Amino acid sequence: MVSNMINANPVVYETKERRAVNSAADFDEYAVEEIDQLEVFDILSYFFILRISNFFALILKHHIRDIKDPEHPFSLEQLKVVTEDSIDVDDKKSYVRVTFTPTVEHCSLATVIGLCLRVKLIRSLPSRYKIDIRVAPGTHATEAAVNKQLNDKERVAAALDNPSIIAMLDECLAPSYI
Repeated sequence: MVSNMINANPVVYETKERRAVNSAADFDEYAVEEIDQLEVFDILSYFFILRISNFFALILKHHIRDIKDPEHPFSLEQLKVVTEDSIDVDDKKSYVRVTFTPTVEHCSLATVIGLCLRVKLIRSLPSRYKIDIRVAPGTHATEAAVNKQLNDKERVAAALDNPSIIAMLDECLAPSYI
């Protein structure tokens, strides 16, 4: 986490209830299932146990809602940086757009938050999806510059080659067992 806080006292909100895993059909890796807004929001925390022969595997899926803020020990959902309504999915066109809202308009970590979202979705969605990450209009002082950085393949690739940025992303993306 960052030592000099930009937003020392963020507002922390209640989180939405998580949907439950219902049946064995939910575990069918060959089933064709549309990816929707809630699926992307939840991409990523429920625990379930699979029985494979005589072995049991504990599976943890980590949601984008659970990505940790780089500055605070709270999730992006708790800070309302990301909400289910801020996600647009078109499964037929293989397109996902996540619009996030930084907690303050001069947030210097907006690009890190956007990179966390992009990396989590790249790791979780099928490769056919085009991922678009945006700062919500009017919520950041340098909105256009941040959006340009987050959606430029070369800039994203350069950022992901930087070991200190990767360390920060890994810290934000690490599962929390709450």
